[in-house]
Amino acid sequence: MNTASVTTNKARTRRAFILRAAYYVFLACGIVALTYTGYLFVDARNYQAREQKAFEAAQIQSSSVSEERRPVIEGETMGEMEITRLGLKVMVVQGDSPAILRRAVGHLPGTALPGESGNVALAGHRDTFFRPLRNIRSGDAITFKTLDGKFRYQVESTNVVPPTDVGVLRPLGGRTLTLITCFPFYYVGAAPDRFIVRARQVETWPEPVRTR
Repeated sequence: MNTASVTTNKARTRRAFILRAAYYVFLACGIVALTYTGYLFVDARNYQAREQKAFEAAQIQSSSVSEERRPVIEGETMGEMEITRLGLKVMVVQGDSPAILRRAVGHLPGTALPGESGNVALAGHRDTFFRPLRNIRSGDAITFKTLDGKFRYQVESTNVVPPTDVGVLRPLGGRTLTLITCFPFYYVGAAPDRFIVRARQVETWPEPVRTR
């Protein structure tokens, strides 16, 4: 066997080794990624179930106890939001940190609370809780249950804006609700825009007494 053949065989062996090593590295990374994704899914589902049970218990207690309403604090569960036509039901937590949005929909600090005059702003991930919003349409009903009452909103419009457009948080007059998620819904990586749902309060049970 001449020198050229030996050199060629060594190169092929080295290349095969590198390819096998790369295969196992990528396989390991894939398994880790899938395991972590599964953990996040299970953790979020368990958190939702746990908070829903606690909220329902708190509703029963609050119905028999009259007391001064207090402001919600960061990380506290505010209530449950539901869009029946889309099959969307999710617990809403005060705050918009990554840890909160990983497990729930977040109420943006500084925006109105349900029942107050102003704009209630909620944010959620497009690939988890707010994925159904891709099918929302004008006229859809949104129900937001809190310990202060049950609030019903009707969707008026949807639009897409850049992430720098903070105007979506401004009050629109009256009692409104704004849902915010990333867009496009199936974009790979960090989505470049935001999908906005605008709704207006149309009904309340019972009438809230909270004021600012």
